Amino acid sequence: MSVALDRGLSIIEHLARYPEGLPISLIASELSIPLGACHRLLAELQRRDYVRQARRQGDYVLTTKVVSLGLGFLSSAGIVDIAAPVLDRLAEQTSELVRLSIVDEDRLTWVAKSQGMRQAGLRYDPDMGMDARLSCTASGHAWLMTLSDERALALVSRQGFGRPADYGPKAPTTIKALLGHLHAARVRGYALIDEVFAPGMSAIAAPVTRRGKTLGVISVAGPRVRLTPERLHALAPALLAAAAELGPMSSTSSLFGRPPLGKG
Repeated sequence: MSVALDRGLSIIEHLARYPEGLPISLIASELSIPLGACHRLLAELQRRDYVRQARRQGDYVLTTKVVSLGLGFLSSAGIVDIAAPVLDRLAEQTSELVRLSIVDEDRLTWVAKSQGMRQAGLRYDPDMGMDARLSCTASGHAWLMTLSDERALALVSRQGFGRPADYGPKAPTTIKALLGHLHAARVRGYALIDEVFAPGMSAIAAPVTRRGKTLGVISVAGPRVRLTPERLHALAPALLAAAAELGPMSSTSSLFGRPPLGKG
């Protein structure tokens, strides 16, 4: 990869974490890009409508072009149309947030969601398009449980455990703790977390498989005041049924049709 391309992509990925924007000096500093080179790259990204300045001589922010490309890709792949009825039905059954993530090589990315019909109270609603943190999300655990310990740990090592302060008080920070979560998930047949990804939040997730290959993950998440461990276990049959339904349907999506990572 050329230096300019690598730096340009790094700028886009970095700005995605700061919806309010960043000044050029901070972008250059945090990415270790010379100020002049950073200015030229931002000017080119602005010319191509990937970034804009929030105000004249102000901070740089991403435009919706990246989002548009991603949504267009998902639409063409057919994944959202395929999954929507299943996600909507499960969201109606659980009255909570239901999400679908897909396996793409060594990444697990949230691509679709359906919010339950609750009219009031707490809502747990992360942005789509983000990669799941494998070590401390129910979705991540549901994928990793289908892999060997060695492969699972290699993926987590590549991504990192993240900073403990950014996640829940029960987030695993060691290999031993993570393997404990995965082994328990394999016995149950689904992943379950309680204050692991975030304080006060819990979730349950199950892998979507076809012919023994893990293609994605479907999950239910919400505040633990509603999603107690007892309720999560009670919701497991509906979750597993939705995952089983999506598996065969996934053969009609080019995105799900990629060679996925399976057991091993």
